[in-house]
Amino acid sequence: MRGNPDNLRQAAARKSAAAQARAENGLREMLRRGQPIAFRGLAQTADVSLDFLYRSAEIRRRVEQLRSQQRNHPPQSATQPPDDSPSSVVRTLTAQLAELKRRTATRSRACGRPSKPPRARTSNCDAASVHGTPPVPRRPDGDLLPKAGLSGAPRPQCPRPARPRRPEMASACSR
Repeated sequence: MRGNPDNLRQAAARKSAAAQARAENGLREMLRRGQPIAFRGLAQTADVSLDFLYRSAEIRRRVEQLRSQQRNHPPQSATQPPDDSPSSVVRTLTAQLAELKRRTATRSRACGRPSKPPRARTSNCDAASVHGTPPVPRRPDGDLLPKAGLSGAPRPQCPRPARPRRPEMASACSR
């Protein structure tokens, strides 16, 4: 016989004992949080398989006992919702958004810009550096000016490279 079967048995027993301990800790955690006791919830909380929970007679008995107790006496709702409740998430995100708006306004004031949130496309500032043309004229609120711009001159267009025509198309166009 290859290997040492006693070592394998001992390793399997240690692995099972560790899973048993995680399941017990998971049950305590679920009870502390006031969560409903269920096999799937325990498997997720304790990071053990459903198969392990159903096969372990002691854990299965304890889960069924706690579940029946919860059915008879539902857990008391806490005065404050848990940290992961939707209202808590909304409050947190609202506070983060307000902080970001405050920081943006502070930076804008420091740069001498109006304190409006950035738009998806504010200008073609990079057109001047890339194509050597001035940026597209815009109103102070960021909207495009009419076609003529402020001075009445036509708005500059970015030069586009000529597209090479396919030979078969060139002959059809010249007819």
